Amino acid sequence: RAHFMSKNSSVFGEQTPYGDPGWYQGCVQDHYYNDSHRKFRQAMRDFVDKEITPNCHAWDEKRAVPRDVFPKCFQAGWLPAVVGAPWPTKYAGSHIAGGVKPEEFDVFHELIAMDELSRCGSGGVVWGIMEGLQIGLPPVLHFGSDKLKEDVAGPCLRGEKVICLAITEPGAGSDVANLATTATLSEDGKHYIVNGEKKWITNGTYADYFTVAVRTGGPGMDGISLLLVSREFSGVSTRQMHCSGMWASGTAFVTFEDVKVPVEYLIGVANKGFKYIMYNFNHERWGFVVQANRFARVCIEDSYRYALKRKTFGKRLIDHPVIRLKLAHMVRQVEATHAWLESVTHQMRRMSHEEASVTLAGPISLLKAQASQTFEFCAREAAQIFGGLSFSRGGQGEKIERLYREVRAYAIPAGSEEIMLDLGIRQAMRSTERRAKM
Repeated sequence: RAHFMSKNSSVFGEQTPYGDPGWYQGCVQDHYYNDSHRKFRQAMRDFVDKEITPNCHAWDEKRAVPRDVFPKCFQAGWLPAVVGAPWPTKYAGSHIAGGVKPEEFDVFHELIAMDELSRCGSGGVVWGIMEGLQIGLPPVLHFGSDKLKEDVAGPCLRGEKVICLAITEPGAGSDVANLATTATLSEDGKHYIVNGEKKWITNGTYADYFTVAVRTGGPGMDGISLLLVSREFSGVSTRQMHCSGMWASGTAFVTFEDVKVPVEYLIGVANKGFKYIMYNFNHERWGFVVQANRFARVCIEDSYRYALKRKTFGKRLIDHPVIRLKLAHMVRQVEATHAWLESVTHQMRRMSHEEASVTLAGPISLLKAQASQTFEFCAREAAQIFGGLSFSRGGQGEKIERLYREVRAYAIPAGSEEIMLDLGIRQAMRSTERRAKM
């Protein structure tokens, strides 16, 4: 595939109409992006086109991403990007794709990393490579002891080990405060004894470490703690779940039976785990938006190309007004969502974490619902354009068939659409009430 760039780097990629964001296609967005972002983008596309996209179908069918892919992603200079800015130099070194300097790295580089990776058109592969790292390691980085960081952060960021986040249970999904997995302090005070089950745990099938939400205190959010659990601890068992999509992500049912976890593996302070979980929720949901909207864009890109060559009733699909109408509705939703995404990302770059937690929790919640509903719409319309090819695994409709199965993985996890929409309005109400009291 040829890449085309003008002298001022304003044009990049294959130039399928709306197949890439506006700044790839000549729109001036210097308030968001600079030369370091353009260099990083080029390196990401080269890597994904060569190492990831050609293998997606095979990895998905095998229900696993090979372990040697993780170190390759680190060596290519982008894997640590998914834990967010600033670049974790202490544990990951200073090599960044495209020759970007650590001090230049920001949240727009992370957006590019996930956006370009998601262009592969497989949620299972994307999650299989980076989702556990993106949501499982930040609690350790932000709240773990220096010893935990030294032991775990480096190996995970370098792709030598895999970490995952274990919160969801058979009886507690979005209602995190009511989780039931327990961690009881041993009589000698040296261990927590963990018992319980976790369900739909991304990367759990092959993870080396689990960042686990447990109940160490009373009912509700004030009794939750986070523990780092190693697969090597006796009593930890996992089995891969058979889901409708995300096959390569290693989604697991995890069981803890009398697992002895040294008290040194407590992340932060006991009974403050709910706060630590909430600390990364904006970032996690923002990541879902990046992925879901690129997948919707993949639906546009593949549908447009297919419509140029497929003929029905003596003319190309693209020459039928109804097909152009479908593409137009897909485009308007994806472009609107991406514009909102870039606006929110700009605020993330400018605000402190404390400011963003208060100001952006509502907008990011609404944006997550917007992105997953846009993805669902585009996946359906793309399937209609592809016809029977979208109902067959592999071949011309490979990405569309797979993405259609993976929509629910973005509409439900990290806060279902219904909860996100409600949260967005409740946050707005709180903001209004705060301002009224000032």
